[in-house]
Amino acid sequence: MTRTNGAAGDYDVIIVGFGVAGAAAAIEAADGGARVLVLDSSYGGGASALSGGVVYAGGGTRYQTQAGYTDSPDNLFAYLRQEVGDAVDEETLRRFCRESPGMIPWLERQGVSFGSAVAPYKTSYPTDKHYLYFSGNEKAYPYRETATPAPRGHRALAKGLASGKVLWTHLAESAKRKGVHFIPIARVADLIMNDGAVSGVRYRVLEQSHPSAARHRRMTKASAKIGNWAPDLVKGTTARMARIWQEGSVEREALASTVILSAGGFIYNRDWVAKHAPEFTKISPLGTPADDGSGIQLGLDAGGATAKMGNVTAWRFLSPPSAFIEGVAVGLNGRRIANEDLYGATHGNVLMRRFGGKGWAVYDADNWKKARRQFWTQTQIFHKLTAAFTFTLGHTRARTLEELAAKTGVDPAAMMETVSAYNTGIASDSGDPAHKEAEVCHPVAKAPFYAVNISDDASPFSPIPGLTLGGLVVDGRTGRVKRDDGSAIAGLYAAGRTAVGVCSNSYISGLSLADCIFSGRRAGAHAASLLAGPGAGGAAGGAAEGARG
Repeated sequence: MTRTNGAAGDYDVIIVGFGVAGAAAAIEAADGGARVLVLDSSYGGGASALSGGVVYAGGGTRYQTQAGYTDSPDNLFAYLRQEVGDAVDEETLRRFCRESPGMIPWLERQGVSFGSAVAPYKTSYPTDKHYLYFSGNEKAYPYRETATPAPRGHRALAKGLASGKVLWTHLAESAKRKGVHFIPIARVADLIMNDGAVSGVRYRVLEQSHPSAARHRRMTKASAKIGNWAPDLVKGTTARMARIWQEGSVEREALASTVILSAGGFIYNRDWVAKHAPEFTKISPLGTPADDGSGIQLGLDAGGATAKMGNVTAWRFLSPPSAFIEGVAVGLNGRRIANEDLYGATHGNVLMRRFGGKGWAVYDADNWKKARRQFWTQTQIFHKLTAAFTFTLGHTRARTLEELAAKTGVDPAAMMETVSAYNTGIASDSGDPAHKEAEVCHPVAKAPFYAVNISDDASPFSPIPGLTLGGLVVDGRTGRVKRDDGSAIAGLYAAGRTAVGVCSNSYISGLSLADCIFSGRRAGAHAASLLAGPGAGGAAGGAAEGARG
């Protein structure tokens, strides 16, 4: 076994995983004076770099103000406590909300740019004309009842789907400028423990001097984005990459006083998904093959506890086009799934858990025409591909609702009752029985009628992607991994989707990346504060928190 260098205590902080959470942790630790090593099983970025690059931030950011919206940390808390539930304690959520307005300028100091042009319609992801949007349930019932709606989805400035990569790249480059040492293609096998405390890691690495390293990098780059949305298409490439690594990797170890686990979730670990969330086995894994639970397993091996492991976000977005929100979504029993203006993962969670993942969205002729008109103006390229399938082969058409029910296998009497109640409600003062916002209600009354399959097995051209939300239990003040008895494991922290965080109950666009930044910075700052010596952590940690605003 060979260490990265011969000195006892090679580093102060070792970070496992170099996505947004790992990069944020590295920056804070380096700013605190720590010697930082980052190990990543690929080349960095992970699911973060493949994401839409949306950061959920509110409480009165500069871009909210420029767009003409008023928000406050208290208003943000009033909304988020509905989404977050018991995933984190109240003080942790209040801290997240207090620090939220300062998150955007902190990112800007790392080189990230944002904008204040607000998308004027509901969408799962805005076009390149808009970089601020209502990215969650802010305007939907029941969330709007207790908090004033405000747009909080801050998308990093970039074209198309490059926002996530641009966001992560700026953070990674900032970390490296601060002296952080990064080793790619390094998979941590286990943690080094001394008297119950973590003191380093053992890992295998495909060193960049290896003859196959360049080929491995090219294959990784070529397959990453496709694999994020259609992993089955790159299975062969993934297998060849695994063989290269297996044949060329060597064993190493590194020592440190602190290890931060930020290696993503476990959506690619199909055995774990089947064990913890059997309702979600048919969804398409969203992320990278490294989201296999290995970071969580390292924490478990060290004695850490887990929670929320059954929570999985399933993205069944009805829009864009935004007109697709205006119809009625029903299960096979003909009953309304939920108000269609809910965020796609919120609506999808009801679909998966209460309707067995099976349902149809129903529209009338006028609504269908309206959606077709919106095709070019409201969609990104990946939206266009899905919508093109929907408007051609991906729908069912009938002259009557009864015929439509028969073709789709939906209970006809129940569906007729559901549609009738919807039409009657929006035509009267009582409104939609499911409380959908009035401006996105459209009667389902004019023939022909259309139905779109929104089930978890609808079509490979219209999958339900998703990711896991549970992970290691951490202390809300420090990010330290906790045991079942509530005690903290010395020298071990977790962040991002490896840990339970603010999005571990309910996912909305941007909240996972925001939690990655929040939890990564928390862990990195606290770990660095301990370098001042025993007893300094509390005061230094509090000072670090105050400095963030």
